[in-house]
Amino acid sequence: MKKIASIDELGVHDIQIAGGKAANLGELTSAGFNVPPGFVLTTAAYDYFIEQKGLIRKVDKALETVDVADDRSLQDASSSIRTAFEEVGIPLDLKDEILREYKKLFRDHHERRFVAVRSSATAEDLPTASFAGQQDTYLNVSSPEDLLDKVRKCWSSLFTPRAIAYRSSKGFDRKKVKLAVVVQRMIDSEVSGIMFTVDPNSELPHIIIEAGYGLGEAMVGGKVTPDTYVVDKFHRKIINKRIAKQTWKLVRGKNGDSVKDDVGEELAARQKIVDEQILALADIGNQIELHYDKPMDIEWCIENGEIFVVQARPVTTLSSNSKIEKPNEVGGKDVKVEQPAEPGMRKVLVRGLAASPGTAHGTVRILGEGMSLDVVKKGEVLVTLMTSPDMVPAMIRAAAIVTDEGGMTCHAAIVARELGIPCVVGASNATKILTQGTLITVDGKMGVVYEGADEVATITRPSNEVVMKSVPVTGTKILVNIGVPHKAEEYARLPVSGVGLMRIEFLFTSHVREHPLALIEQGRSRELVDKLAEGIAVVGRAFYPRPIILRTSDFKTNEYREMKGGEKFEPHESNPMIGWRGCSRYVSEQYREAFKLELVAVKKVREEMGLKNIWVMLPFVRTVDELRKITTMMNEVGLEKGRDFKLYLMAEVPCNIFMADEFADLCDGFSIGSNDLTQLIMGADRDSDILGKMGYFDERNEAIKRAIEHLIVTAHKKGKVVSICGQAPSVYPEFAEFLVRSGIDSISLNPDTVISTIGLIASVEQKIMLESLTRNK
Repeated sequence: MKKIASIDELGVHDIQIAGGKAANLGELTSAGFNVPPGFVLTTAAYDYFIEQKGLIRKVDKALETVDVADDRSLQDASSSIRTAFEEVGIPLDLKDEILREYKKLFRDHHERRFVAVRSSATAEDLPTASFAGQQDTYLNVSSPEDLLDKVRKCWSSLFTPRAIAYRSSKGFDRKKVKLAVVVQRMIDSEVSGIMFTVDPNSELPHIIIEAGYGLGEAMVGGKVTPDTYVVDKFHRKIINKRIAKQTWKLVRGKNGDSVKDDVGEELAARQKIVDEQILALADIGNQIELHYDKPMDIEWCIENGEIFVVQARPVTTLSSNSKIEKPNEVGGKDVKVEQPAEPGMRKVLVRGLAASPGTAHGTVRILGEGMSLDVVKKGEVLVTLMTSPDMVPAMIRAAAIVTDEGGMTCHAAIVARELGIPCVVGASNATKILTQGTLITVDGKMGVVYEGADEVATITRPSNEVVMKSVPVTGTKILVNIGVPHKAEEYARLPVSGVGLMRIEFLFTSHVREHPLALIEQGRSRELVDKLAEGIAVVGRAFYPRPIILRTSDFKTNEYREMKGGEKFEPHESNPMIGWRGCSRYVSEQYREAFKLELVAVKKVREEMGLKNIWVMLPFVRTVDELRKITTMMNEVGLEKGRDFKLYLMAEVPCNIFMADEFADLCDGFSIGSNDLTQLIMGADRDSDILGKMGYFDERNEAIKRAIEHLIVTAHKKGKVVSICGQAPSVYPEFAEFLVRSGIDSISLNPDTVISTIGLIASVEQKIMLESLTRNK
């Protein structure tokens, strides 16, 4: 076996001779991806070194008595082995071969020869374990002597305390794990980062890209919080951005070392890479995933505008490491749904990024710089500025992890997902806000830390699953209607893409129970906002990250008047059904401030609670002018349409149909309210038993179908989506077929009809496809 091989000679099947990192770099190079050139000291070179220098016996002796649960024992064993490695020189023939390959990397002999020296273990970057940060990496190595020293240090890093403990926790035989060393031409990164080709937390088909200025070492180590960009992998759209302020970066120093450098005030809060580069990276990620046929974790960097791939490995923390199928909204396999603990109404202590899903409680253990890892006891919540690879023995004992800094792809996030414990990162001042010894609950799915213990479950992980009835694939999105918040956890287990209609009226009747204007008059506006926010959040958490379309209040005057304190504020109307309701209330001087408090509650849930899956839908919109006024009101409280906030309109008044092109300019989509639309087009009171029995109130009437068809065509021309919320599709198979043939984008159903209607929709879609095939023949 060769002791040294060029990276481009290697492939994914060479893990046993080149280690996971080097084998993957070789595979990427052969596939045509832009990988910095380099060479690899294979495991044969490692074997040759330890045999020639008599190190095997010393390693075995040190590891025979090590206790991986005892940090002191780990430190002593590691120190003994590493000292033995670094006290001896590399055999002369191997040394000469290394230096020859080093010189070949640089065509211009006058340039300074910077390389990166990186460990590549045979148990590293595998589908079941990433060994994140367990062995050493050295950047900006600039001389032959330094190169030889760093190669030896990489070999010895196979026996750091963290690596010994981690291999033990993963069940790897220490005698079978060997180490190769990658030597690559050093890229002087202007921006660097990490990319997941599937969301490692929710497993949604999103590409997650994190980016920071300078060398990637600071970001991977969690020392800086990066930008996070989310790209829809199948539609090549940027669907979310989280821009972080970065005040410093790591750069190459004058002596070749990595040094801190200030980021100017102008650049600090700016997006790190432009949208075109985000999409270019996403394309690379998609291509790499297609090549490997599995979700991948990729490290990248940019120098002079050129994108380089410096590492790729399988994502090790998914519930299944099988390839990701292009999804529809329901899925074509047995639907497995998380069974989380009821979140309740607990006090939120800190918020951060959801880095590893699950819920766990324990007492706070703040680990400061220089403190012994022994202070972290089994079952405690580890709270620290940011974890490092040296902390792995303590992380293994922790029930959950909370850090001040870091992003979704930092060390804490990766290791926590592999260990199967909840983790919240980038929580800013967690180490200052949380108090040593207090009891807290960490919700790693939501990125929230609560006061006290969640008594429902000690630890809830996505592996605690309920397998539901197998459901067929549908191209039409299936959503669910929801009213009562306490049923949200139950309904969230349905195979739906989100909530197509959440009625806020139920929160007024069950949480608030008083007329909004009465509360304002009594100076209790904050109470109204908090109660609405709590109720919305219950549903938002249950379905997160699936979207919740929240319809703002649509009580009629007679219904408002029945609330406590309502008599004073509500007029008597002879026909409340077509009276002062919906948007006409919002723009009126009498009710304007009450409506704005609904918007403030939505803003609180989205911003303070981090539930960006809450969107808004307006009911009973009569004119384009009132829609413009309401949009202005929304902007005033900080709710603006964008990638992660959508505004929908109920299409239930005939003017919504006739003027759909104008309404579409001010919204993101429509949801057909078939009851009101039928009532107003047919002039038939929906509550009239006589007209109902005579067949006048029927969504299947040709006039209603023509109106719906016109809305879908007009909305699609404007690039807007159309949904429907109502019973008709589940009650009338022919009406469901009409909707699918007309091109409806989604159908929102009552919970009890979801499973049966999915089957109905799937059969209709299959029928249409077969008809198309027959016509083509």
